[in-house]
Amino acid sequence: MSDANTAMVEKYRNNFLKEVEANVEEGEWVKMCMQCGVCSGSCPFGPHWEHPPQEIFMMIRAGKRDEVLHSDSMWMCTSCYNCIVRCPRELPITHIMHGLANYAHRLGIAPKMNPTRRFAKIFWDNITKSGRVNELSLSLKLYRMDGWVSFVKKGLQMAGVGLGMFKTGRLDAMALFTHKGIEGKKGLHAMLKKAYEIEDKRKGLA
Repeated sequence: MSDANTAMVEKYRNNFLKEVEANVEEGEWVKMCMQCGVCSGSCPFGPHWEHPPQEIFMMIRAGKRDEVLHSDSMWMCTSCYNCIVRCPRELPITHIMHGLANYAHRLGIAPKMNPTRRFAKIFWDNITKSGRVNELSLSLKLYRMDGWVSFVKKGLQMAGVGLGMFKTGRLDAMALFTHKGIEGKKGLHAMLKKAYEIEDKRKGLA
């Protein structure tokens, strides 16, 4: 084989597919997609995807690493599982999409302003702090996600709902200050730290 042909083969050798198979949950299933489009047609957000799932899988197999990992698409998944139920090849599409999102996040190249990603981070920080979600604190941080002006506007819009919840005993303002979480929080934090270390070592990101 000539040097020119060897260079061409190397250019089109898909190392990204191997990377996905090695680092993304259920990534080995990507090559099984037959591009029928049932997943996109089954998704409630189908018309709003930048790249629907079968297109993401095609892009992975085409080696389009930057386009995939910098995309908002994986963060659109709401875990409704319609795609998995209807996929004729029973691909774990939801798991793959979440796995791609998590991998992009761990590499530090996920879109920073994506609202779903920002919600996920706020929720994760909330629940890992004490082992149990502080719903009031979570709501306040979500309202403040786009700044104080947006926080005030959303607060005024939801004032009626909040008042109704307070009257019916569904909203406890003191929970913001009295929330204690689970017993043994130190143990939880130690387990999470160890899990991060194992994950980094396994994926070669340490």
